[in-house]
Amino acid sequence: GGLYRVRDTDGDGVFDRSTIFADKMTLPMGALWHRGALYVASPPNIWRLRDFDDDGVADERTILVDTFGFSGNAASIHGCFLGPNGRLYWCDGRHGHEFRDKTGKVTSKGKAARIFSCRLDGSDVQTWCGGGMDNPVEVDFLSTGEMIGSVNIFLGRPRDDCLVHWVDGGAYPRFDQSCVAEFPKTGPLMPAMTRFGHVAVSGMTRYRSTEFGPEYRNNVFTTLFNTHKVARSVVTRDGATFRTTEHEFLVSDDPDFHPTDVLEDADGSLLVVDTGGWYKLCCPTSQFWRPEILGAIYRVKKTGAKPPSDPRGTKLDWATPPPEGLVKRLDDVRPAVRQRAIAALAKRGEAAIPALAKRLRQGSERARLNAVWSLTRIQTASAREAIRGALANSSPVVQQAAAHSAGLHRDAGAIDGLIHLLKNAVPPVRRAAAEALGRIGSPRAAAPLLALAD
Repeated sequence: GGLYRVRDTDGDGVFDRSTIFADKMTLPMGALWHRGALYVASPPNIWRLRDFDDDGVADERTILVDTFGFSGNAASIHGCFLGPNGRLYWCDGRHGHEFRDKTGKVTSKGKAARIFSCRLDGSDVQTWCGGGMDNPVEVDFLSTGEMIGSVNIFLGRPRDDCLVHWVDGGAYPRFDQSCVAEFPKTGPLMPAMTRFGHVAVSGMTRYRSTEFGPEYRNNVFTTLFNTHKVARSVVTRDGATFRTTEHEFLVSDDPDFHPTDVLEDADGSLLVVDTGGWYKLCCPTSQFWRPEILGAIYRVKKTGAKPPSDPRGTKLDWATPPPEGLVKRLDDVRPAVRQRAIAALAKRGEAAIPALAKRLRQGSERARLNAVWSLTRIQTASAREAIRGALANSSPVVQQAAAHSAGLHRDAGAIDGLIHLLKNAVPPVRRAAAEALGRIGSPRAAAPLLALAD
């Protein structure tokens, strides 16, 4: 397998040039471009690829995380995905993993499927959640940091392919109890959020733009390989989790149309990846090898939509503005500009903290939320202090992101603020506070947590 770089050189929305970015990769299943590098899940490793001379060909290949089991079946590692906290995430299927430190000592080993994360340099590998499911494929994040993902063979027999709310520390079901046994459990196994049936779910994305209309914002689009569809799920809060309502978005009656991924472009259009007819393993609608059926990438636009100019902010000055100027872009109408501002402020480090802390007190809710994510990516004590202040923010979504941040960094200084949220906040924030207190591990949290369990 290989990775291609495709380019639209004349700006008409159609890719017209391509280069082989990296060849001889084993079934690469996903790619993330971030901060000048391409992060790829290609069994048995998580890779970082860099192109230093911008000729469209990777000059450096670095293994960040290994080793994952692999048998030739695609129920393996998928990713990478960037969390709002700045960490890399990926999904691992049912072939297991074994990690060793520099001395050769095994640091983590298991058969079960998991959602993993690490820092950009491959360090601090953590398990987010896992269980007996067969093949988690992709994850995406709500603005609060909550994770939703697509997963195959989730509930056992008969087969059910699902969307799932992946909760930090959650244990999820399937008939393979030996895999479920690898995880601590405090009650029933976690349920599915959306059940599609035997459809072979694949790629999915949360829609961030408003170009399709406000009713589409924060919808989840999912590709259904077997049934030749892209589904649209309207996500609604339900206590401390979610429920969804499903709609058909794109449907084909061609049996050789197999959508495997859907991505949102910066202009608000959707890119749908059709894998073609080469795949003939496992799925009941792919029992015949059809290499002559070529794949394609389709672009879906709304008729009459007027996307914002310069949707990625390439014409903006990113190098010279002071942090106070960059902070204003945390509330830009363009999603890609907001994300770039989060990353740019995080890269400024300590120098950006005063402006970010001020935005937490005075900005719009969206700007305050994005300020939390910039601060989360800064690895200093003053950034942790600023996040503690956000635990008492007037906005529940800002409180929730701040709780996630405190738990990620295991900030013992946030314990009192988290216990207060545990007792007084709305259910999603209370859950985030409980997750954070569990990560921090202070005995002072035991009594308040047990009180909630009554």
